[in-house]
Amino acid sequence: MNSLKNTFSDRDLVEAGVDEAGRGCLAGPVCVAAVILPNDIEVPSSIKIRDSKKMTALQRTKSAEWIKTNCLAYTTYMVEVDIIDRVNILQASLWGMTQAVARLDIQPELILIDGPHYHPPDDTEYHCIIKGDGTYLSIAAASIIAKTTRDDFMVKLHIEYPEYCWNMNKAYGTRLHKEAIREHGLCVHHRKSFKTG
Repeated sequence: MNSLKNTFSDRDLVEAGVDEAGRGCLAGPVCVAAVILPNDIEVPSSIKIRDSKKMTALQRTKSAEWIKTNCLAYTTYMVEVDIIDRVNILQASLWGMTQAVARLDIQPELILIDGPHYHPPDDTEYHCIIKGDGTYLSIAAASIIAKTTRDDFMVKLHIEYPEYCWNMNKAYGTRLHKEAIREHGLCVHHRKSFKTG
């Protein structure tokens, strides 16, 4: 049984959940996802929708496919390394959130954001919710879509840069990744503004 809340408002608004993946990585883009679910959606017991960090890769993949099939709209937006280095990771993530919401096929009447920071560029109603991916289905769904999209991207980059083992660490600052940086140096996809030692 899923314990997350379907909606924030009781006014039957079109609600978009927004979350990102990859903020703490040493390389690669940060991926933002926005997801609009039907307000009356029922999640089958075989599907897990929760904070993506608390799921296995297999669970995330299965859930991501279910979300894409059953949502009203979803989109992802990758904020590249050069932007992250230029404006910092927080501002890059916030900018990515705006881009993701703007690219939804259906424009939301209410935006739910995981975390304490965000302000839409227009007068759309919004709420910033700390640990929102553990409270609302739409934010958790966005968390899953963002995580699986970025992980798949890093696995593809691994083919070009196998020395960093991104197929395993997804560019997080693991011991293996840091050792590879010390041995091979930084590549074009590393965030130069991040401490990599």
